[in-house]
Amino acid sequence: MQQRKLGKSDISVAPLAFGGNVFGWSIDEQASFSILDAFVDAGLNLVDTADVYSRWVPGNRGGESETIIGKWLAQGGRRDKVVIATKVGKDMGDGKVGLKKAYIQRAVEDSLRRLQTDYIDLYQSHDDDRGTPLEETLEAYGALIKAGKVRIIGASNYDVKRLAQAREVGQQLGLPLYQTLQPEYSLIERGAFERELEPYCLQHGVGVIGFYSLASGFLSGKYRSQADLGKSAARGSRVKGYLNERGLKILDALDTVSQRQSSTPASVALAWLIARPSVTAPIASATSLQQLEALVAATRLSLSTADVGLLDAASAY
Repeated sequence: MQQRKLGKSDISVAPLAFGGNVFGWSIDEQASFSILDAFVDAGLNLVDTADVYSRWVPGNRGGESETIIGKWLAQGGRRDKVVIATKVGKDMGDGKVGLKKAYIQRAVEDSLRRLQTDYIDLYQSHDDDRGTPLEETLEAYGALIKAGKVRIIGASNYDVKRLAQAREVGQQLGLPLYQTLQPEYSLIERGAFERELEPYCLQHGVGVIGFYSLASGFLSGKYRSQADLGKSAARGSRVKGYLNERGLKILDALDTVSQRQSSTPASVALAWLIARPSVTAPIASATSLQQLEALVAATRLSLSTADVGLLDAASAY
């Protein structure tokens, strides 16, 4: 399996990340273990989660995803086979939110305990906290790296201005730099990333691990009409906005390429992302072994120039 560096760090990952938001939400512990086993067996290694996953589920408090991953790691023999990425900053309730130094110090210990590990490979700011000085946040991360609790840091949901400011502060003060960025990026959501963030990441060697890589399942071809929206109560409302002329044109292009490649729309949509020079590893989730097979297949798919051209044209914004 091809390996790529996370930014300018010494951490290498396979070109596809598993999105752990489904653990403790769409799938239970047993199913999560099976998928994680199959994911690693396929030669993949980057697992992305967050402390807040999956707090939105009735009865959950947050930390469910990290807890499941931790129990899986505790079975032994797996920690050195995976790169664990988690996040801090989203509202966990009871005032637990943001990127102040004291809160990061508390939150990382909670994540380490749930993950049952001594260190986090990639610790990410889940949201930009404009109420906290960048130097305070980066100082907190610097202390964690020095203590061996975190290897590298990344940012999620930052715009290009704040990403650049964080880099400038880090360079001026000798503090850690964000090695990765997690933006929303897919065939259907291109503009926000490609206009400013992509050129910046390419220029400065920032690794990109985008989320919503399959646009909440729309790019799998599962949703092609209003009638299909009922297939998922959780995603139907979001996908509804993609059922327009451009969205259907993208699905047509995915169908054409997947037929040429004897593949699936989901695999092709991910392969398009993997082929982008700025992308390190798109994030995608699966709730069954069959779905996981389609994700893994994307890492083995080599799109032709004609394939990429057709997808580029259909998804032009």
